[in-house]
Amino acid sequence: MKTSFILAAAGLAFSVGAAHAGSFGNAPWCAVQNLGAGDVVWDCEFRSVEECAPHVIAGNRGFCNINPGFVPPPYPAPLKHRKRHS
Repeated sequence: MKTSFILAAAGLAFSVGAAHAGSFGNAPWCAVQNLGAGDVVWDCEFRSVEECAPHVIAGNRGFCNINPGFVPPPYPAPLKHRKRHS
């Protein structure tokens, strides 16, 4: 049972086309909810899987998935420290 759920979740996650990628929010996690009749809603506003989980556990027939359209912010280059010789 658990294996079939994981396979179904993976199938939904990978069935998202490139045309849909622009419609996702810019947060790393999505609550993916199955509305029935093949309708699936991606709510991508969660910063962690811990934030996402209560939205799908609450009986919404869904799961948390990494946002396929998420682009992490660029990190600043590390500061280079020069050693001072006395």
